[in-house]
Amino acid sequence: MTELSAEIRRQIGIVITRKGEVDCVVVGDARGIVIPDLKRVRVGQGRFRGLRVVHTQLGGEGLTKDDLNDLALLRLDLMGVLSVTDDGLPGWIHVAHLLPADPTRQKPKAASEEEDLFADDAGERPTPPELLPWAYLPKTPLGRFDTDFLELIENLEAEFARTRRVRDARDTRDRTALVHVTTGPVAAAQESMDELVELAASCDLVVVDTIIQRRQQLDPKTVLGKGKLQELIIRCLQVSADMILFDQDLSPAQIRSIEAATDLKILDRTQLILDIFAQRARSREGKIQVELAQLKYLLPRLSGHGADMSRLAGGIGGRGPGETKLEVDRRRARDRIAALEKQVGEVRRHRESRRATRERRDLPVVSIVGYTNAGKSTLLNTLTNSTVVAESRMFATLDPTSRRLRLPRERDLIINDTVGFIRDLPKTLVTAFKATLEEIEDSDLLVHLVDASAIDYARHIEAVEGILADLELSKLPRLLVFNKTDLLEPEAAERLRERHDALCVSARDRSSLAPLLEEIDARLPPPADPYATAYSELFDSEGEVS
Repeated sequence: MTELSAEIRRQIGIVITRKGEVDCVVVGDARGIVIPDLKRVRVGQGRFRGLRVVHTQLGGEGLTKDDLNDLALLRLDLMGVLSVTDDGLPGWIHVAHLLPADPTRQKPKAASEEEDLFADDAGERPTPPELLPWAYLPKTPLGRFDTDFLELIENLEAEFARTRRVRDARDTRDRTALVHVTTGPVAAAQESMDELVELAASCDLVVVDTIIQRRQQLDPKTVLGKGKLQELIIRCLQVSADMILFDQDLSPAQIRSIEAATDLKILDRTQLILDIFAQRARSREGKIQVELAQLKYLLPRLSGHGADMSRLAGGIGGRGPGETKLEVDRRRARDRIAALEKQVGEVRRHRESRRATRERRDLPVVSIVGYTNAGKSTLLNTLTNSTVVAESRMFATLDPTSRRLRLPRERDLIINDTVGFIRDLPKTLVTAFKATLEEIEDSDLLVHLVDASAIDYARHIEAVEGILADLELSKLPRLLVFNKTDLLEPEAAERLRERHDALCVSARDRSSLAPLLEEIDARLPPPADPYATAYSELFDSEGEVS
């Protein structure tokens, strides 16, 4: 190998089986080799491919990043580099092998704001050596290399099997790695990541790892950079992840670039929220609105691969046999969007009719708004003795619910439970749920419910206020109410009340809701005189008896 490599000035590699047989020979160029497709070799969980690669190297740099990426992505037994001397003889050999995922190495120390996080102009931060998924054997002259390969690989596979997270065959949930790439403070990124973990749990995903990367600027092609993407894919292989979930919204081009580098499923924050809505929608109008939002999101992201998606060429002056599969899919999506928008219009008209009926009965309307999982449905159930689904997870309730509530002073009103808000709520969802959110427009009072136990409750308040402003509902009177104060110390709850001039309640404790009902009654417009109304109905517009 070394003699031929020195003669042709190209690298030569061999793929060797565990029996010592040469599976194939690869001839590259002076800089490297391209390993052929090895997919025909089956790889079990916790096992290697049963192949090792050794190739020559004309320079003296040793194992390169491409060698190590091939080692990890192809799950090779070993990757070895053999140096070639000027006279064509073998020099030293440099070998690397994979390491199992060590729980003590999974969480790197979070970098502070003062640390230099950027190692190069691309803005990528190097991975600490203790977190790399491979290990090196020292460079050794070939004649002195006496490592027992079979013993080494058997010990490694046993260690992989021991540390591998055992997956129950009955557990069909997807395993995901969460990724957040930021150009801002690490603390804010961690808060957003914590929320993404809750969203993933709400979608019945198993989170196997979380990665936060801070960059000078986001990579326009892959968000986190080519090198970091390779490390992320390797990390996903280590923890047996089925998908990668990004906290950012990915453009269609970014999704295609990342999918080209891995076979794992790729999701972003918006698609995750849409999937949660699709799982939770129960009513006909909720399902219509969710499907509409999904189609509007997916339409620009429809793409095809292979010959079945390409237009067949026609003859001279001919157009070809017709539309491609991709064009057909897009046309069907547009037709479905038009049909769903028509149905949403019908939903809007039905809601307007119901609101008009309530206005004729002169019943005031109070709507409960707030961040998702703030306890809105629980509060509605406690106030009205209802059985609306209320769970401690995000977006447990999607379909708006209206109930009649009698205040202590014998006054009736309509109280609405609305869909929860969240920061960076997808625009497609806001548009699709416009008919549902219009239910809030005719409210006489908005009860803004806040989870007092949330660490970043101030950001929750800001997010809800921002969405209300986007919906042009800021003009409506609002009552700020902190919920779940039973989880706080009494002194902390009192400080919240004084700082924000708000009420503090526990939606599960009926006795704590009396001040809330009194405040709602005080803030609503005074009721019309029923006797004056009944008397006026006896006469027409000209004062004659009807």
